[in-house]
Amino acid sequence: MDSARTHTSPPDDVRSTAPTGRALATEAVHAGRDDLAAQGLHAPPIDLSTTYPSYDSRGEAARIDAFAATGAEPDGPPVYGRLGNPTVARFETALARLEGTEAAVAFASGMAALSAVLLVRGSMGLRHVVAVRPLYGCSDHLLTAGLLGSEVTWTDPAGVADALRPDTGLVLVESPANPTLAEVDLRAVAHACGSVPLLVDNTFATPVLQRPAEHGARLVLHSATKYLGGHGDVLAGVVACDEEFAGRLRQVRFATGGVLHPLAGYLLLRGLSTLPVRVRAASANAADLAGRLAADPRVARVHYPRIGGAMVSFEVHDDPHAVIAGVRLITPAVSLGSVDTLIQHPASISHRIVDADDRRGAGVGDRLLRLSVGLEDVDDLWADLDRALGERAAGAVPPREALSR
Repeated sequence: MDSARTHTSPPDDVRSTAPTGRALATEAVHAGRDDLAAQGLHAPPIDLSTTYPSYDSRGEAARIDAFAATGAEPDGPPVYGRLGNPTVARFETALARLEGTEAAVAFASGMAALSAVLLVRGSMGLRHVVAVRPLYGCSDHLLTAGLLGSEVTWTDPAGVADALRPDTGLVLVESPANPTLAEVDLRAVAHACGSVPLLVDNTFATPVLQRPAEHGARLVLHSATKYLGGHGDVLAGVVACDEEFAGRLRQVRFATGGVLHPLAGYLLLRGLSTLPVRVRAASANAADLAGRLAADPRVARVHYPRIGGAMVSFEVHDDPHAVIAGVRLITPAVSLGSVDTLIQHPASISHRIVDADDRRGAGVGDRLLRLSVGLEDVDDLWADLDRALGERAAGAVPPREALSR
């Protein structure tokens, strides 16, 4: 636990260069668009077709057989919207470039993406999952309830190796975690996994702040609804991974129908172009607010990750529901990662579905609030929070070391 020292931007060695060697900001703008100039286009087109004409039914059969065997994207023109879509493929290409993986596979939501991963491993008889709390509440519920036939062992990061079994198909962590912003040593966990794939939910960090594949993760999950889209108008999920695993994910996507709509793919590709700028600006605001909250006697503790980012969680001494009811500029709503600032009470909403004892044991207390900081002027945001927090206690002294990292 540190004092109220904060980072106002991501470390330079994380943010400056994409895995391709080009600057991350450059890749964010150009990845997935490399072929446009040759087509005489500037903005990426949107292909809304659900099906495509083909006069070569024998060739079509051969391509479908090849997809059934490996899940590789069919050569030549598209076949059917459930096998793939050119607009969605542009987003997948771009996200894979930013995360430094061979491929990425997009889905209709983050939960559809996680479900596909579990189905892939379950189809191989590897239904056991080792997971570290906290996770996003619905991810926790999906594992705990065994809705897809999985069995979960919950552990802390140091216990991952001991929790592995012969039928373990996946190790799952989220770092920074939702909603406590706890961070995991990804390289150490990846080493503990051995040959078992490590899946890292990178939704909060984005590839601007960390790229888990560089630390040994085989799978990188995003609720693309959040920062990748960035404007609160698209629902999506994506898994960045190697091509072999991507093939299996495409087969599950084809069989289950959890496809991403082309318009969503277009919005996500557009969102990626401003991702570094948005994350850095919102992170600067968040770091500023984290420092102010940590010095405020009405706040018991502030959680803000060492790598920075646009998420802040804080625990209040008084009624957290009064803070939710008191904001006017900030929007009280679920989700996160938009250009505007959102606040929510995790114990009531995002993590309500998690057993109360498990929730509290993972640090998601009843007085915890989660703030997704946007791009507004930071003084306006603070004025709104200050008002919502209510009257300051007379003569109160700010608690020491109130900022937790």
